[in-house]
Amino acid sequence: MFIPFWTRKTESFGVTIPEEIYQSVELKQMRKRYMRITGISGFIVTAIFLSIGASITLDENMFSLLFSVLIFGYLISSFIIYLTFHREMKSLKKRKQWGIEKSQQVFVSTQFRSQKLNHSNLWFLISFIATIGLIVLTLQSYHQIPDRIPLQYNFAGEVTNWAEKSYRSVLILPIMQLYLTLLFVFINTMIAKAKQQINADTPEESMRKNVIFRRRWSAYIIITGIALTLLFSLIQLSLIYPINQQLLIIIPLAFSIALTLGAIILSGTTGQGGSRIKNNSNASTDGAIMNRDDDAHWKLGIFYFNREDPSLFLEKRFGVGWTINLARPLAWIIFLGIIGLAVIIPYLLGA
Repeated sequence: MFIPFWTRKTESFGVTIPEEIYQSVELKQMRKRYMRITGISGFIVTAIFLSIGASITLDENMFSLLFSVLIFGYLISSFIIYLTFHREMKSLKKRKQWGIEKSQQVFVSTQFRSQKLNHSNLWFLISFIATIGLIVLTLQSYHQIPDRIPLQYNFAGEVTNWAEKSYRSVLILPIMQLYLTLLFVFINTMIAKAKQQINADTPEESMRKNVIFRRRWSAYIIITGIALTLLFSLIQLSLIYPINQQLLIIIPLAFSIALTLGAIILSGTTGQGGSRIKNNSNASTDGAIMNRDDDAHWKLGIFYFNREDPSLFLEKRFGVGWTINLARPLAWIIFLGIIGLAVIIPYLLGA
């Protein structure tokens, strides 16, 4: 619901606009209307979930199914709401003919890549060392692990799903830890390698903000990766040593909440591409230049498809973070490979 407030000020609902138009009364009203509609939609979904949960006794499977259906329904409704605003924005831009009188340019800095765009991947050595140590400890303590391994708990701390002990089943968490750490290394590297996108009207200021934007998200990824390693390690150690079962419910829940709040706060204070970072006092513009209008390459304002662009990764048009160039086969291979490994690894380990 806050996404329109976090995007770059040169884009609105997936449509390129002159930066000064972002603060117009019409667009301010559109953003507020979007927030109100999506907020109401989220409230309705939450109310339905709580009402059903309070009036009907559900087992774990039905509870998970209900939760999944409602989340999926909310995502579909949010997408439909976005498309409505995207089409309204395109129509408004065409009617107002924004940017017709401006010079459209693309700014590329030869100094951009020479700056430190992310934090060092060496931080992930903490995760790798901890995971390898955990694998060694698990193998050495295999005889201490119960014959049945708990896989899932309900909110009362009772085990609802078990697995028979085997070398594959006891190593699934450490192996997934390794996979996720490698994934975080890849994401951190991608943050530095992603396409350079600088506002042509205020290039120096835009570049400064973009560097801060990348480094902040790099730090978030590193902290998340290390914290996730510690969380998985705690769960794995519970197979070997007695650990309060309530902790195994409370700590993952607290971790999820902290992770979500951290992402929201970071998005709100930084914005897409650094759009919400405070300007330097000496930053100025005459508004005669705007970014090149590449709306034709953004399908529905979300999906980027440009065969002439060699970039694999670039900033999202609507949202905070990065997406892929769907016209590049290698981008598809990487994307499907990440998803495929996430499915295949648990399957091979018998989860």
